[in-house]
Amino acid sequence: MLYFQVVILAATVMLVYYCEFTDTFSPVEQGFICRDPALTKPDPGPEQNSRIQPVILYSVVGGLPVVLISGVELVIFLLHCNSNNLYDQEKVVIIGDCCYVNPMVRRTTRFLGVYVFGLFTTDIFVNAGQFITGSMAPHFLSVCQPNYTALGCQDTGNFVSQSDACTGDPDDIMRARKTFPSKEAALSLYTAVYLAMYVMCCVGSAGGRLTGPILSLSLVSLAVLTGINRVAEYRNHWSDVIAGQAIGGAIAVFLVVFVVQYFKMRPVIPHHPSDAGTANSDETSPQTNHTMDICDKYTVAQVKHTYNTFTHAWFCFHFL
Repeated sequence: MLYFQVVILAATVMLVYYCEFTDTFSPVEQGFICRDPALTKPDPGPEQNSRIQPVILYSVVGGLPVVLISGVELVIFLLHCNSNNLYDQEKVVIIGDCCYVNPMVRRTTRFLGVYVFGLFTTDIFVNAGQFITGSMAPHFLSVCQPNYTALGCQDTGNFVSQSDACTGDPDDIMRARKTFPSKEAALSLYTAVYLAMYVMCCVGSAGGRLTGPILSLSLVSLAVLTGINRVAEYRNHWSDVIAGQAIGGAIAVFLVVFVVQYFKMRPVIPHHPSDAGTANSDETSPQTNHTMDICDKYTVAQVKHTYNTFTHAWFCFHFL
């Protein structure tokens, strides 16, 4: 199972690489209406001139989860290191019978691994939407710089579909065609929702009634402000931001609910004896078999008592 997960993660990384750093995929070249008011906003310049620069955004998206999840898991482990309620086993088998790691390390690696997988998945979904739709940014005509006279755009209602209608920088034009959904909005809200649910599930009210909610709402608010900033700088439409946030939030909720199961330990009974050695340590309960044995003994005792009572009554009735 571990090798299968590694293969899936490697394939996801390769797909992200081809989407981000190669020309293997290109967006659809849609036409536009002459002097369309929705596409004639001023050029905001390169992404480095934004209030939320890419280096800051990607540093937070990549670094904050590592710091937050590792710190919380370390605190949880130190507070419960002498208790048997948190972890079922002192050692967890990873590969065969040779590799053992601390339960804290395993939990941290699991939560961060799922986060990274979701981050790459969000990027793939966003890139797929941008390539398929080819939606244009609010400043598209400012970077496209079409020759309205040559295109016959005396009437503002004319539709231009020529692929060579633009005379501006090809790189700027290509970026202006990749806006729906907004990648920055999707990645920021995905990170915020994932970490907010982690804080509420693992910290909760342990640090105070308002600590968890305030931290969670702060993360989500910063992500929402990131999307609003994209619209204010004419880099995305409202529809781009909303669609990106919907994708990022949906993927985060799906992973938390169905993959890491609210970051809690779920007892699961192995279906086969061979699964006992490879079962997930945080998905087994040492009290399950004991409880079943007690129930079985109680059931057998009840059956014996009922049988003896019935036999005694039958003999009494027969001899009378």
